[in-house]
Amino acid sequence: MVYNFAERNTIVNKYVAEIRSVDIQQDRMRFRRNLERIGEIIAAEISKTFTYIPHEVETPLGIAEVNLPENRVVLSTIMRAGLPMHQGVLNIFDDADNAFVSAYRRHHKDGSFEINLEYVSCPNLEGCTLILADPMLATGASIVTTLTELKDYGTPKDIHVATAIGSVDGVNHVRRFFPEAYVWAGAIDEELTAKSYIVPGLGDAGDLAYGSKIQD
Repeated sequence: MVYNFAERNTIVNKYVAEIRSVDIQQDRMRFRRNLERIGEIIAAEISKTFTYIPHEVETPLGIAEVNLPENRVVLSTIMRAGLPMHQGVLNIFDDADNAFVSAYRRHHKDGSFEINLEYVSCPNLEGCTLILADPMLATGASIVTTLTELKDYGTPKDIHVATAIGSVDGVNHVRRFFPEAYVWAGAIDEELTAKSYIVPGLGDAGDLAYGSKIQD
């Protein structure tokens, strides 16, 4: 399933517009907070897919019946750009376990690239609901490489990919390798540049959130 928030009129449209805006996105704090907000809203939507069981809660005046989710949630992200969205999802699923992956593109002179993973910290994923948050889903290569690496830690019951802005090619790439995965996107753009950047996209999410990387 692919859920594109841009196809509906919700407050997510405002946050996506602000992270795209060349003027507003220069405010790093607001940029990070908007990614966090998008993560929070996507998390709330993901919760609608969970399995719920009835519980009784004792109040000072009696017993209240409530249906509570029984899913064991593990949240994952790709550092560094994914941290704000990850925090947004964590704000909702505040008792979740967490996994962190360090991955980056290594570009070649012919314009191609490969994904290098340098660090993975992950709990047992067997039977869990895995949510992978990353603000940009361009080619989908980083997401697929990460999900493939995480297979070593167990087989999740459900996989959800949460992104602020994706591309059609990236979404299709993830679905090709992980057809069972849900993809949740604030918006999905049609075009990728020759260097695999999303157009209109928003630029480099990591740089906008935390400052430009030092160039060699």
